[in-house]
Amino acid sequence: MIDHIEKNGEQKEDRMLDRLDRRRLRLAGLGLVVATALVLVAGAVAGPRAAACGDVVLNENSWVGSTANVYVIKNVLETRLKCKVKVLNITEGQPAFQAMADGKIDIVLEDWQNLPGTPYEKSKSVVSLGTNGITGVIGWYIPRYLLQQYPAMKTWRGIRGKESVFKSPESGSQGMFLGGDPSYVQKDRALIKGLGLNLKHVVAGAEPAQVARWTQLYKQKKPILFYWYDPQYLNAQYQVVQVQLPKRTATCKDDEKKGGDPKQYACAYPSYRLDKLVSKEFLASGSPALKLVRAFKWTSKDQNVVANLISGKKLSKDKAAAQWVKANAKTVNAWLK
Repeated sequence: MIDHIEKNGEQKEDRMLDRLDRRRLRLAGLGLVVATALVLVAGAVAGPRAAACGDVVLNENSWVGSTANVYVIKNVLETRLKCKVKVLNITEGQPAFQAMADGKIDIVLEDWQNLPGTPYEKSKSVVSLGTNGITGVIGWYIPRYLLQQYPAMKTWRGIRGKESVFKSPESGSQGMFLGGDPSYVQKDRALIKGLGLNLKHVVAGAEPAQVARWTQLYKQKKPILFYWYDPQYLNAQYQVVQVQLPKRTATCKDDEKKGGDPKQYACAYPSYRLDKLVSKEFLASGSPALKLVRAFKWTSKDQNVVANLISGKKLSKDKAAAQWVKANAKTVNAWLK
């Protein structure tokens, strides 16, 4: 009898333990379900994980305005998006476009309308993301003080017959026209011929060499006629005037490398919408840097402030960019929205 009671007690205890084990398993399973649900809900609230930025290659062209664009965006990419940024210095136009098609350059932040009509545009190996907010101007310029003596020189007709005013050691008996960086798109040799002016086209070199030459003559209050453009930070420091060239027509040409009748080049330069370009590969990459480049827009004044810090006040490119970014946090935050 006692054995029977003990056995019944043991059986009851075993059944109670089984029930407890099953309850624990159910609770554990329920906990796992709840935990999984919480993870899924959290994931839904947080959204998909942002893509890492990785490496980004910017191209810096041979004018200080381009440098200003590049180093401001470089600063934002590195400090806000944690990208690894590399800066190359490949000549604008075809060389840069080929490098983009080859996957060596991701972004160009200031193209002076060199892309339209090229094979790179047609194949979409290089893609425009629209304007960076600035309109570029190219033309012939003289110091304002020269108009006091020769008021007619406000137009090209006032230069005809007085070309010798601009004589220099390089130009001999002709007047000197100081050309721009040879890598730039320009038409001044053809334009001089088309207008029938007795001027010799002289090249000092890249932008810094040209600036050194014309500013030296300016400080000496001497006559100088030169290829120039805007935006350029020096335009706020020197009083220069654009010479009025013949109005544009439907047949005007602007790149003398393409050849043809010089009279087709005898017209003013057009205005240029300055565009942002990306490579086809970068466009498809999903990089968060792409959103920043799409949104990037600023003014000529903004660009000139940074350019002046670099070329005028001789700050390093990175320090100049950091100073502008810090002072313009509202603008930068708008690019990142």
